[in-house]
Parts: sequence; structure tokens; C-alpha cells
Amino acid sequence: MIAIKDIVKSFEGNVVLNHINTEMRDGCVNMIIGQSGSGKTVLMKSLIGLHNVDSGRIEYDGRNLPDMKEKDMHALRREMGMLFQGSALFDSLNVIENVMYPLEMFSDMSSGQMEERARFCLEHVNMPEHVYHLMPSEISGGQQKRVAIARAIVLNPKYLFCDEPNSGLDPKTSLVIDQLIHDLTQEFNMCTIINSHDMNSIMEIGDHIVFLKNGTLEWDGSKDTIFDTDNEALDDFVFASNLYKKVKSAHAK
Repeated sequence: MIAIKDIVKSFEGNVVLNHINTEMRDGCVNMIIGQSGSGKTVLMKSLIGLHNVDSGRIEYDGRNLPDMKEKDMHALRREMGMLFQGSALFDSLNVIENVMYPLEMFSDMSSGQMEERARFCLEHVNMPEHVYHLMPSEISGGQQKRVAIARAIVLNPKYLFCDEPNSGLDPKTSLVIDQLIHDLTQEFNMCTIINSHDMNSIMEIGDHIVFLKNGTLEWDGSKDTIFDTDNEALDDFVFASNLYKKVKSAHAK
């Protein structure tokens, strides 16, 4: 679990995160949502230590990130998996080499053990064996995302961070990737944090949803309670389209 306690972050006097309090829960898909400029990207970067907060606590199972020494920070990073917006696979490495890369950097496994672990993760994201030695340019965008997920979980992380995981994918593939992330989160009891504005993702896999507006925590709930909220700002954001307005109206009947 990641406990976020009264964190404040500003840039040149401009407050971007204003006393945020929430918890990112284990075994759940925790989603950070909000309009552009709401602070969701800054919150994500603060959680992984790319931004130093001005005040407050970010506790990883009781360990406060802002107080960590370099050695402790290095150990924490080994517990994190990262899924980047554009997959960020290495063009010069084939599929299985991409997945093995974090093991080469952060583990003392033998080459055989690394390949075995990489194969295990690729199997878990349903990648067929015949693509393992293909280059990223030779596989589809959806397959690239699967490989990126396999790489993100190869170190068996406790915390999985995903930045717009459905970016650039068609709606059908997006649903498959959403379900894959959700299933892996539950299977490995990870604390998964997703920065997203994809309404389908919110409705499908939002176990815990944090809605930011102008740097403040405007609403905190789940996909099951989002239909019953009377928060006007959240309604305007989530149910902005005519389609989702009809969905909410149907739910209320």
C-alpha cells in the first residue's frame, strides 16, 4: 500500500498538488484521473520520486519516500515496475531481450534463469513463443504493449505504475490490455497505479479512483460508486459525452 498524507508540491510558487490525502491499495487498480493541468502527472511523478514534494508523506508500506537515503531509494525502485505511455521498448533488442533487460540491470540471475523468468512473464501476457525473437518493429502495437507489461512485471514488483497504458491502441485492444493489467494486479497482489483519461478504463477496471481538479483531491471512490456521485465536477468530467450521460441515466433508473 502507498499512503499519501497531506502532500504539497509547487513549482515557482504555483501550487500543483494541494494537501493530497489518499491511499493506493494492494491488489487493486488505482486510477488517477483529471483534466489536463489537474496535477495527475505531477502526482504520479511524485510517487515514484521524480519530483520532491514540498511537504507531506508518501509511505510505501510505512517507509516514507521523502526521507529515504539513496540506498533505500535504490532498493525501493527494485520493487517498482513501470509501463510507459509509448511502451518504450528498445529498438535494438528483440522481444525476449527487452523483457530480460531489467533482470540484467538489477538481478544476479544467470542467463538461463533470466530467460526462464522472461518467458514466464511473456506467457502471462499471452505472447506466443514464435515472436520472442522478433524485433519491436515487427510486432503490432498491442503486442508491443504486452511486451512492455511483461518487462514491467519481470522483477516481480510490489508496485506497478502505468502512464496512459492504452495510448495509441484501438478500442478493442485497449479493453484487452485493461483486463490484462487488472488480472495481473490481482494475481500478483500488486499495488497498480494508472494515470489515465480513458473513460472505458475507468468504468472497466477502476477499483479505486482518485479524481484531481486544480491540484486538489476532488473525489475518491470506485467504478461501482462513480454512478451514484453527486460531485458536479466529476460528473462533468466522466459523463461529458452524450453516450456516458445516457449510461448514467440508465443506471439511475
